[in-house]
Amino acid sequence: MAATTVWQPRDDGLAEIFTLLEQQISPSSAVDKSQIWKQLEHFSQFPDFNNYLVFILVRAEGKPIGIRQAAGLLLKNNLKRVWISMAQENQKYIKSELLPCLGAVDRHIRTTVGTIISEVVNIEGVSGWLELLPALVSCLDSNDLNHMDGAMDALSKICEDIPQVLDSEVPGLAERPINIFLPRLYQQFFQSPHASLRKLALGCVNQYVIIMPAALYNSMDKYLQGLFVLANDPVAEVRKLVCAAFVHLTEVLPSSIEPHLRNVMEYMLQVNKDPDEEVALEACEFWSAYCDAQLPTENLKEFLPRLIPVLLSNMAYADDDESLLDAEEDESQPDRDQDLKPRFHTSRLHGSEDFDDDDDDSFNVWNLRKCSAAAIDVLSNVFGDEILPALMPLIQAKLSASGDEAWKEREAAVLTLGAIAEGCFNGLYPLLSEANDKFPLIRSISCWTLSRFGKYLIQEIGNPKGYEQFEKVLMGLLRRLLDSNKRVQEAACSAFATVEEDVAEELVPHLGVILQHLMCAFGKYQRRNLRIVYDAIGTLADSVREELNKPAYLEILMPPLVAKWQQLSNSDKDLFPLLECFTSISQALGVGFAPFAQPVFQRCMDIIQLQLLAKVDPASAGAQYDREFIVCSLDLLSGLAEGLGSGIESLISPSNLRDLLLKCCMDEASDVRQSAFALMGDLARVYPAYLQPRMVEFLEIASQQLSANLIRENLSVANNACWAIGELAVKVRQEVSPIVTNVASSLGLILQHGEAVNKSLVENSAITLGRLAWIRPDLVAPHMEHFMKPWCLALSMVRDDIEKEDAFRGLCAVVKVNPSGGVSSLVFICKAIASWHEIRSEDVNNEVSQVLNGYKQLLGNSWAECLSALEPPVKERLARYV
Repeated sequence: MAATTVWQPRDDGLAEIFTLLEQQISPSSAVDKSQIWKQLEHFSQFPDFNNYLVFILVRAEGKPIGIRQAAGLLLKNNLKRVWISMAQENQKYIKSELLPCLGAVDRHIRTTVGTIISEVVNIEGVSGWLELLPALVSCLDSNDLNHMDGAMDALSKICEDIPQVLDSEVPGLAERPINIFLPRLYQQFFQSPHASLRKLALGCVNQYVIIMPAALYNSMDKYLQGLFVLANDPVAEVRKLVCAAFVHLTEVLPSSIEPHLRNVMEYMLQVNKDPDEEVALEACEFWSAYCDAQLPTENLKEFLPRLIPVLLSNMAYADDDESLLDAEEDESQPDRDQDLKPRFHTSRLHGSEDFDDDDDDSFNVWNLRKCSAAAIDVLSNVFGDEILPALMPLIQAKLSASGDEAWKEREAAVLTLGAIAEGCFNGLYPLLSEANDKFPLIRSISCWTLSRFGKYLIQEIGNPKGYEQFEKVLMGLLRRLLDSNKRVQEAACSAFATVEEDVAEELVPHLGVILQHLMCAFGKYQRRNLRIVYDAIGTLADSVREELNKPAYLEILMPPLVAKWQQLSNSDKDLFPLLECFTSISQALGVGFAPFAQPVFQRCMDIIQLQLLAKVDPASAGAQYDREFIVCSLDLLSGLAEGLGSGIESLISPSNLRDLLLKCCMDEASDVRQSAFALMGDLARVYPAYLQPRMVEFLEIASQQLSANLIRENLSVANNACWAIGELAVKVRQEVSPIVTNVASSLGLILQHGEAVNKSLVENSAITLGRLAWIRPDLVAPHMEHFMKPWCLALSMVRDDIEKEDAFRGLCAVVKVNPSGGVSSLVFICKAIASWHEIRSEDVNNEVSQVLNGYKQLLGNSWAECLSALEPPVKERLARYV
């Protein structure tokens, strides 16, 4: 039988690809990288192009390592896309070339090979490459450092990217791969004289703690033994992995460390002071994990006198902390464009605010200082005032440390006070003098600390001492708003916005002085901090609402905002926070906003028109398209509609808003549609006649959102569209008839799969379904059996208000049309009725009573049986009606 010919590269092809790779990694700017990519893309169409790449990586000895590595990384990226469609002989060739190279002399080549191996395993698992496991085992057992390191590197990448692949059955293997590797890692590599192998081995096993396979669970003693052996490793990266292992075990399987708890705690306390900050940071995570795992608190209590000083000393700024770089920046220095963080506008949403609002943490680097503060915060919540005896003498000593060189100690003490504010409020009041310290970072952390006490001070506001403290905190923050240091301005403004949310109406007696300080800050801040002032003004308006509508306050507030509004062009991104701020003010002032409404309305219209033009023809618009302008403008128009009510009629009647809004409802961007349907609903409430000429189109497009693919970004769109349909329905009544059947069917499906959406959409679906049922019970009743149970469950969760009354009118109407359709869900109908604290509307009260009495007659003797399935409080509430 003839031997199979092994693939061989052509010399000219090899030279050409080699030259391209050489140019690709060249630092020279004379080389056009995009042209090189195009040529490499062109080559990648040849079936054996990836064979050339593996050949260069593995066999081009004597050539520069950088070029060989570049070939390997390009190969890895290509395999992601083409491996499955690649000819089998080429797959075989690539695999056969990679394995002998696991032990390559150069570490860069070994690690690149490991990366490609992990990628192939990711695509086809271990069973698709039967030669791989024996090759890895043979390298691990070889005693040759290069071979062991190459195999460990590949193994660690597989464990990191696809740990489950080694914990599954492989045809032809008597046991799972993890059972082959774990003993070797414990016995050989945890104790290896080579730090790189100890690190890789421990890293591999740590990947499995989260998924805890049987192999690890059953060998836990060996793992723990290994961890104790490595605990004092001379290499910081190994100690860091030991700490990570103990933290993960505490989170995932706290029972595993309980027998060794005291030793683990002693160790963590010791490495919390490790000279390597990354090791100390990993150890510091342990204390929060310990509290979350609900391990015995008495053990931890014993450690507090030794632990607290360590945490406190780690809370001082490190010399290389990035925060120190611009700490001294004065307000007179203008902000550069790169100083402005990206901002994210949240589109308007109707209903329960339960959508995930992930704080944007991309600007906050987690470090030992923050982790230590978080640990103190958790400990103060667990132990309350019991930690104060160990803590307060240290805080007082740091606060009284005088001299410029001790400023970091004083700052850490103020940070600690803020961290324990929640847990130990009864044990102390904040110290306000630090807000006037000469060092900006002490003044800025004082603002945060003061804001942490805001909501607790409110609880004390009834007594004179408490009110005096509240006023001191308020005035302390307001003074810092006018600080000349940018960092302090930012901290004071953010802290004040937090206090506004916490104390809301308690701010009313102080509105004049608050507005004077805010508008004074508005006049002096540079661009970056100006955004935070807008936010603070908007939050103030949201907190005090109509109390803001006093001529004296408006004279302070509006002229500077209007001047800024006139100064900015329609395509200036600094308009975004101002549009948001006006949205809050217009809602708060209500009809009081009327004097400012015309120019604001016209500006929003101009912005939307400009952006819709920029979308298709940026050149004639003279601006680049940015949909955030449209979203912010739509939201401000919603704010105007909500604030002015039917008073908006004179603004919108002569305008082409209706046509623009319809376009926005059909936009491909979900956030534009979300805000457009919010505005549609707001207009339906206050001026439904305006939508009349295109009513059918509005209803049709809104109903399409409910049957769309309800992935995350579409949920908020569906939520607002659903709410808008309901608002229109109660205003235009029979005109919604054409869409009732389709919408009711979509809402029924949403309610049946409530767990896959969110609370707000479920509530709005239940209410809108009720409103449609009220208007056209004949169209909804035939299908009620499909959704009666989830509909009633959803209505049980809705708070008592007019919307709930409307929904119950619909529920009663369909039951009257089709009583037998509700029998199988009668228990749930009863629970929904019992969810009312009080039905204020007399007619809804009567309807509910008729429904229950109707079922009582219909069921005869079975009625008592139905009642027996209900909890006593539910029966008690039903007694009001039947």
